[in-house]
Amino acid sequence: MIADFHFLRPWWLLALLAAPLLVRLIGRRTDIHSRWKGMIAPHLLDHLLIDRGGSHRFRPVHLTAALIAVAAIAAAGPTWERERPPFVEDTAPLAIAIDLTATMNATDVSPTRLERAKLKVQDILDLRKGARTALFAYAGSAHMVLPLTDDAALVRTYLAALSPRIMPVEGKDTAKALETVEAGLANETVPGTILFLTDGVEREAFPAFEQYGGRNDLIVLGIGTAEGGPVKSADGGYIADASGGRVHARLDIDALKALQGSSSVQVATAALDDSDVRWIVRRIQSAFSEKVSEGQTRWRDAGWWLTIPIALFAVLWFRRGWTLRWAGFLLVAGLTLSGGKAEAAESRFSDMWFTPDQQGRRAFEQGDFQSAATRFADPAWRGVALYRAGRFQEAIDAFAQEDTAESYYNQANALMHLDKPKEAIAAYEQALRLRPDWAEAKANLALAEKRDKDKQKQEEEEQQEQGADLPPDQIQIDEKGEKGKEGLIQAAEQTADMWMRNIQVSPADLLARKFAIEAKERKP
Repeated sequence: MIADFHFLRPWWLLALLAAPLLVRLIGRRTDIHSRWKGMIAPHLLDHLLIDRGGSHRFRPVHLTAALIAVAAIAAAGPTWERERPPFVEDTAPLAIAIDLTATMNATDVSPTRLERAKLKVQDILDLRKGARTALFAYAGSAHMVLPLTDDAALVRTYLAALSPRIMPVEGKDTAKALETVEAGLANETVPGTILFLTDGVEREAFPAFEQYGGRNDLIVLGIGTAEGGPVKSADGGYIADASGGRVHARLDIDALKALQGSSSVQVATAALDDSDVRWIVRRIQSAFSEKVSEGQTRWRDAGWWLTIPIALFAVLWFRRGWTLRWAGFLLVAGLTLSGGKAEAAESRFSDMWFTPDQQGRRAFEQGDFQSAATRFADPAWRGVALYRAGRFQEAIDAFAQEDTAESYYNQANALMHLDKPKEAIAAYEQALRLRPDWAEAKANLALAEKRDKDKQKQEEEEQQEQGADLPPDQIQIDEKGEKGKEGLIQAAEQTADMWMRNIQVSPADLLARKFAIEAKERKP
């Protein structure tokens, strides 16, 4: 903190020279000894002066000089810490790349290396509640499993589906994985962390890590042991080599050490307890804070604290106490004429010194979102306070006062909380028209569309259940027999459509198809 201390406007420190200069000039003017020294003999002057010690007492000029000095320091803007901008997440985004090569099924780590990696990811999710996490998988090719999301349950669902069998290309290409993950985080407004869970990084990929120039922090967690273990196959047996012996996979710890020594990558090996997970979470947050402090935030101006001593010095200017007594009386009267209520008195006092937005910001930072919502004059901040307070409809009304991409995005988020996906889709689309490359809006739009489809499906099923429960006296018979055939065909089509929708595809099969299509499209 001391090392970071500096002044935002250092030129104002030149005003400090005015303080001793003023004392010097006024002192010479009021020094009777100096004024009569040239007219009266020195041996007589000392006896003629009445107030010999007057020049040493505290005088108004000293108070003025002190005020000038303190005001100069305040105007210079002393600071030692950075101020986080509004709406920036307190937790860093994290992208996890999981190695899905066949050797991740080695059993030197119980139950297997891959299952241990999944457990580590679940521990990380538990420690980073509410933080956004993306999931990637790689072997001979690299693919995105999930974009950044704060839905930990969704991450766990797809995490459980990861296995080497879903990868379309055999082998290991960690450099390609780094490139894919970096592309997935390209539209992020804040720096994040890329975590590799792997049983080794091939030396051919070292240049990609050594030449990495992105803003994200890189961590590699090696999973396995130097002694190694046999590798399980998809059918539950063990993989054999050409000679019929079991394939024995070992963790190349020397290669991991070489990678850490030749690049800025943080490397560690998996532990039996959660110490490695806690180290990773601490590293993610510290790296995020360091990256943000490099230029994503501004320095916090602490000069306004010096207005307190300036006000106290100014009080000393009042003479004989009458001005001070009346000012104190008026201040107390202003605070108590609000009906005797302490809250009203405090509010009236705050109105004297802070703007409504400043009062709202103080309440917001203290977690009092209800109070902040009543104080904010800025509609965007008032909407955020209402959103945090759970008053989503009122938040929508506040956000709607502005015609910006952020306003439509915030309205859509509030609409999703009210379970109005159709309206949220329209708001997300409007936000994307104003800001086409907004990754968060695109991701949320996809979630809203999925929720809308699920809601429609649920409503259709409820209607069908209600139709099945109709009493017999409501059955209508087509006497002409002309519409019966048409109704039969529509019912058949509806049944077929329902049957198609009810086909269950596991997340593993879904990912396998997705990865195969992506790998095919990437082939030259």
